[in-house]
Amino acid sequence: MTERSDNPRYDRRAASRVLAGLAHPGLFEGPLVAPEPRRIEFTCTALRTEPNSHLTYSQRLYLDRFMRPCLPYQVTSATHRIAWTDSDGIPNTGHYRADGLGPIVPIAMREAVLVLWHALNANTTLAQRIAALGPREHAVLDGTTTDHEPLEIFRVGIEATGRALAQHALLARQTPYRSAAEFARGIHGSGLFAAVATRWYWELQASTYRRGMIPVTLATQPDGTVRYTAETVATLRAMKDTTIADAHTVMRRATRVEGLSVADAIAKYHDDLDLISRQYALLPSGTRPACLAATPHQLDGAHYSILPVVVDRFVTVFAEIAARCEIAEVAVELDEATADGPATAEDRVFYVPDMTCRHCVGTITGVLESMDVEVAEIDLISKRVVAEFRSPRNRVRAFEAIRDGGYNPVADRPQTAQPSESAV
Repeated sequence: MTERSDNPRYDRRAASRVLAGLAHPGLFEGPLVAPEPRRIEFTCTALRTEPNSHLTYSQRLYLDRFMRPCLPYQVTSATHRIAWTDSDGIPNTGHYRADGLGPIVPIAMREAVLVLWHALNANTTLAQRIAALGPREHAVLDGTTTDHEPLEIFRVGIEATGRALAQHALLARQTPYRSAAEFARGIHGSGLFAAVATRWYWELQASTYRRGMIPVTLATQPDGTVRYTAETVATLRAMKDTTIADAHTVMRRATRVEGLSVADAIAKYHDDLDLISRQYALLPSGTRPACLAATPHQLDGAHYSILPVVVDRFVTVFAEIAARCEIAEVAVELDEATADGPATAEDRVFYVPDMTCRHCVGTITGVLESMDVEVAEIDLISKRVVAEFRSPRNRVRAFEAIRDGGYNPVADRPQTAQPSESAV
């Protein structure tokens, strides 16, 4: 690979053009092949909402702190959380509503993501184009995106497409679509994938998805498509504007009052900017962010953007998998004879595959400490956590609390780490 530049620069349109130039000849080589039909088992837990509320404690805290000026009645919450192991052997967690399409959507969504990931990894000509990038292109990606490697950026963009579908499935009862495949095609035909890319801000989509909530109301149109209501559009815009203002406030204080360089300011206030998005902190005042995947470019004499290509392939694969996948709920019960006995040495160790940054570490530590569970060790690289649980029942309840925060603790070491989030 060509040597990278030591001078990264922030330029969203330039970064988008680099990615579009890589993707335009083809992100995926040949037809995408869905896996053979298989049975996927999952466990299911009803979400515990606060008294006189449709939101959980974790959802309300996130709403109060990071979704101003959104109000509780504007948020739809899942009713159940599920956990399962995908066909790559990776533990997952997801949400659904009992009055909606059920757990098939998050499970089939994950399988569709894996199909596109494998096809992306198998594209040798794409790998060659990435290897041929020069220092200037790498400088733009390094300075603009959260993930700097193009393959990781594309992977996370595919994952975000799946998240958008599964999250909007919480609103299935507000639509005329009655099956998972019909829902995916209807959401695609209604332009809602593009609406997420242009109207939402990145951290809102990722964090609300992990918590099983969506700040959206849909309205069915005479032609059978669905749209965001005017109130939803206004609220999403207001939340985005507030987030941008918060990011700029952090950077102004750091650079003007404290006299820090931009790089030092980002390093010092990493946790703050991780939540309110570094991309907005660096955005020039008075400009609005554009999604890198949705930004159009003129390539080979025609308009091109990455998002429609990914969504078309994703929806096709998802519909095929949803129609063929067999899912079954299984029960996981504590042994009541030992549930309240002392925790063993093995009980102390667990893993969190979707723990990707220092903010995640802080969140998981905070959840455990709030339950008077001492954290002896937590390692971001291996995803390993060692905690002083009092009993197997205490451990189960702690896991439930961690899942309420949007993470998926598992007993066994994960086979591979999931990709981090990117500002696509």
